[in-house]
Amino acid sequence: MRRLLYLLPFLLAAYLFTGVAPVRPGEQAVVRRFGRVVAKAGPGLWVGLPWGIDRIDRVAIDRVRRVTVGYQPDVEEAATPGQLLTGDQNLVNVQAVVDYAVDPDAAERYVLYRDQADGLVARAADALLAEWVAGRPVDEVLLTGKAVLPGWLVPRLRERLAPYGLGIDVQAASVAWLLPPDEVKPAFDEVTRAQASIRTREQEALQAAERRLREAEAEQYRLTQLAAAYAHEQRRLAAADADGFTRRLEQYRRLRRTNPDVLTAIWWDETGKLLLRVRDNGRIDLLDNRLGPDGLDLTQFAPQKK
Repeated sequence: MRRLLYLLPFLLAAYLFTGVAPVRPGEQAVVRRFGRVVAKAGPGLWVGLPWGIDRIDRVAIDRVRRVTVGYQPDVEEAATPGQLLTGDQNLVNVQAVVDYAVDPDAAERYVLYRDQADGLVARAADALLAEWVAGRPVDEVLLTGKAVLPGWLVPRLRERLAPYGLGIDVQAASVAWLLPPDEVKPAFDEVTRAQASIRTREQEALQAAERRLREAEAEQYRLTQLAAAYAHEQRRLAAADADGFTRRLEQYRRLRRTNPDVLTAIWWDETGKLLLRVRDNGRIDLLDNRLGPDGLDLTQFAPQKK
């Protein structure tokens, strides 16, 4: 009896120590007192009331939990899980993987429903998979399902689970299996190869079109530069001609005061230049029968035939 009295303080200390719990990084402690949530604690040392009064549940909030739903290749049953009917009455086998984590702001809800969380996520995801597949033809399901279905599934799964208050956040989804049944798989493989060939041809056509567009743009740039250079040259020549004409006009006006016949001299000077160019490019025929008492009446310039 005396020995039991000696052990009593140690037993009491051990019992009180059950109210102390370490909370590791990445965890959150949910403290329930007589079944009611009274506190949540982050990483560190939690000190509360001993066992029987307080219950401490530590939840890993940084851990991603995974639920696989749909088709199971190794399961042989009369009704194959995940074998769904498309909108055009074809069967496909679909398996999806849903990743979720505990919502730090609702960890106490997860503590209450953690045993049901995976099952509810799986059932909601199964229903949504059937809904998506039933609303599309088999070609669209098989060709676009792996890329399109995850983005469609995640927001709707969050909406579907929200009323349950599970304290979880659906983070991502992926399609792990999306194939027709084995009996018709060869035919669908042939369709897939044909679709891949079509996409390859489309890419080649797009690349050829882009290449030709770049060549056309380069040619357009070259012609624009040539036109700009030609226009600049013509403006320069025109300016030079205008400047020369202005100087000759000023010279004519100056010489006209002292020489009344200066205009005649200029005329014959220009006519001589013209006749020299005509001689180089053709011939000059003089029509003698058109000569009159006042001189030449008609000069015909005829191009030389080559």
